Amino acid sequence: MKILIVGGTGMIGGHAALRLHAKGHDVTIAGRNEAATGSALAKLPFLRIDFTAHEQPANLLGQFEALVFAAGNDIRHLPKGEDFDAYVTRVNAACAPRFCRAARDAGVRRFINIGSFYPQAAPHLLAGNAYMRSRQAADAAIRALAGDDFFAVSINAPFVIGAVLGLTTMFRSYVGFAEGKFAPMPQAVPPGGVNFISTDSLSDAIEAVLVGGRNGHAYLVGDENLSFQEYFGAFFEALGKPAPLVVDAEFPLLPDAAISWGRGNNLYYEPDEGEAAELGYRRNDVRRTIREEIVPQFRDMAR
Repeated sequence: MKILIVGGTGMIGGHAALRLHAKGHDVTIAGRNEAATGSALAKLPFLRIDFTAHEQPANLLGQFEALVFAAGNDIRHLPKGEDFDAYVTRVNAACAPRFCRAARDAGVRRFINIGSFYPQAAPHLLAGNAYMRSRQAADAAIRALAGDDFFAVSINAPFVIGAVLGLTTMFRSYVGFAEGKFAPMPQAVPPGGVNFISTDSLSDAIEAVLVGGRNGHAYLVGDENLSFQEYFGAFFEALGKPAPLVVDAEFPLLPDAAISWGRGNNLYYEPDEGEAAELGYRRNDVRRTIREEIVPQFRDMAR
């Protein structure tokens, strides 16, 4: 299948791109900037596409049978000086569905949106959070475009962890933290927890939906409910060290702004068993991913 991965230079889209390429698909990655030099992604064909632009290159989009959209924006993408609420409302709620329509009109027949778990797992939080509302709006508007000749679904994921060879992510800091490189920062993490999923599990689900799935459906995926002590503790364990302490204070590597359900609270859920079986994604994969993929890539790197 000829597939375009928008957001394919990042961890989630990049992992899916490499997986699908390895399975024999004709994969092109797209984004505003090229893949990191020396990364495994740099070997894949690249298109410079800004999904927020009003006009999209129909002649380029129309080359592809399927499109995986892994380019939802959050606080990490906020341009300097812009209002966050206004930014995510414009980029996620308005630009992403407009891009989906452009892809459909150009001839793309399958569109897989990688969305956020919040609207389905914690709808009570939406009223007070513009980012969550923007992801919900994007999800609903994209799936509303589904029809007899256009397949559109969302795969809504929780916190995603993983590694792509040569791509530096926040997990480098997590490994450095576990190694003790951030002294005098105490080796302590906040209370509370959330659901996590590995890039391998998420790519399993993407691969399944590319050839199956229910048109117009929103799949809430998830793997393991872990406290932050258990989660960060897996980095320590992979390095042969005891788990960090729990201290009820803001944690620089996971600030309170990123814990939108409130520090000290848990945002746990179990994915629907039938949907998990339908998509066939692996479970209980978080600690393995930390131990076998993330820590080996980033350990012993300079701070």
